[in-house]
Amino acid sequence: MTSLRCTLLSILLLPSRAVGVAQQTPDRPAPIAAPKPPTPAPAPSIVDANYIIGADDSIQISVWGESNLSTTLPVRPDGKVSLPLLGDITAAGFTPMQLAANIASHLTQYIDDPVVNVSVLAVNSKRIYLIGEVMHVGPDTLPPGMNILQAIASAGGLTPYASKKRIYILRGEAGQQRRVPFDYNRAVRQGDMQGVTLIPGDTIVIP
Repeated sequence: MTSLRCTLLSILLLPSRAVGVAQQTPDRPAPIAAPKPPTPAPAPSIVDANYIIGADDSIQISVWGESNLSTTLPVRPDGKVSLPLLGDITAAGFTPMQLAANIASHLTQYIDDPVVNVSVLAVNSKRIYLIGEVMHVGPDTLPPGMNILQAIASAGGLTPYASKKRIYILRGEAGQQRRVPFDYNRAVRQGDMQGVTLIPGDTIVIP
């Protein structure tokens, strides 16, 4: 009897798999896909809709729902930018809306109905030049709407030796150089800009 009891006790103490009882494994939850990072909101453009993008301008390209395709980058000297999937795309010579439409048309082979936005963050392609009695001689960028007083202030202002009534803009038109006079004192005291509007390539001369 003692031997029988020992045998029964040994059977009861065996692992469940030894007596044909199936092991149960806890249910594992299905893996959860990592969410896509949110697409950055398009930055406000500092230019109007008719602005023509140029080399060295900084632009933001946003593709709705595709954060991996959204980027901020400068336009290269050759006028192009490099984008994921698409490679080199010409940006210079287009308005922001035209460039967005062009990028969207190329993305249709990868994405259904892509929504693309292009913003100009910095204008570096439009330049003017200042020479003479100004604190910082040389080229300067010409943001949209900058007037001659603002351009002089951006260059550090006039030196004490500047002839404020003899300032002029040297402008190339139709292969010829033309002088556009500008009275600094009149502009400061009366707010009269004398109809002078700066354009890319102008040289402001301060005698």
